[in-house]
This record gives sequence, structure tokens and C-alpha cells, in this order.
Amino acid sequence: MVWCGLWGSVSIANLVSGLALSVVVLAADRGPTARHVIRFRPLLKFAWLVLVDLARSTINVAIEIATPNDGTEEVIVAVDLPATGSEHMLLLSASITLSPGTAVVDVDRSSGRYYIHLLHGRLSDETVAHAHKLAKLACEALPTSNPMGVR
Repeated sequence: MVWCGLWGSVSIANLVSGLALSVVVLAADRGPTARHVIRFRPLLKFAWLVLVDLARSTINVAIEIATPNDGTEEVIVAVDLPATGSEHMLLLSASITLSPGTAVVDVDRSSGRYYIHLLHGRLSDETVAHAHKLAKLACEALPTSNPMGVR
């Protein structure tokens, strides 16, 4: 997006060239002090999972709005995820909140506990499993110096 901003327009060519440039720059940083590596296969799986979840959640919320009866059962669930650093916390919080019907309302940085508001409480077990899958893929795609979240 910064690349598009520098060129002054958003186009497919600018998006692709900006993405390619960022991949080259990140791949070039392989010196002896380089700690962070991007693993593209888990990153693509993560992105695909978020996109599928976004589409599915949008359809579910649209159906909820269009039907005359109220099938919502709002709950807040606590999900314990690996404490893998602030990079993953931001990524996971944004990915979870991006889906309609879910929102991260609080994160305890020291324990890695996420508090997630759900529009449909009956999906709490599925949401917890989904959050764990997202965390696993985020850790695989963007490893840190503390890959398993050891506290």
C-alpha cells in the first residue's frame, strides 16, 4: 500500500510490483543477525483461512439480519493462545476481528489470553478451535525467536 501511495494510484501493477519488491527486500535480509523469516506456504494458508472465514461469516451475519427472528446469543469467550510476541498478537487480533460476528475485546499479553465477543454463542467451541488454527499458522508463517510461545 505504501508503494501505491508513492506512485499516487492503486492499480494491479502497483500492488503486484510493491508486493514483489517487499518480498525481495525481506528475502535479501539474510545476514548473520537476521532472525525473522517468512514462510510463504503457511502464510498463504493463513490468508486463505481468513478469506474463507470472512466470506462465511459475512453470509451468516447477512442471513441473521435478513431473517425476522433473532437467533443471536452473544457471549465472550476466553481463548488461550501461545504468547508469541506482539507481532502475532496484532495479526491474530486483526484477523479474528475482521470476520463479521466476532471481535477481540481484550488481550492479556502476559498469558496470551484473548477475549473474543461472539454474536452466536453456539459457535464458541468452533471459534476457539479456529483461533488455535490461526495462531498455529501465524507461528509457522512468521516465526519469532520464541516459536512455541514459551512463557
